[in-house]
Amino acid sequence: MLKTKKAISKRFKITAGGKVLRRTGGYDKLLRHKSTKGKRRASWDKPVSLGFSAHVKRAMPYA
Repeated sequence: MLKTKKAISKRFKITAGGKVLRRTGGYDKLLRHKSTKGKRRASWDKPVSLGFSAHVKRAMPYA
């Protein structure tokens, strides 16, 4: 029986096309010192590299 790794399912998202997305680090604190451009770019989800996305997909078999 395959189980989903809950820690990975909370940190990553798999799109309908099969891409794996992650959140940008460092966006939750000290926003006053960050530029508007940096905050805007950090608010988007970033794609994960192809080599690492295979590990994520294996840990989330039902996503």
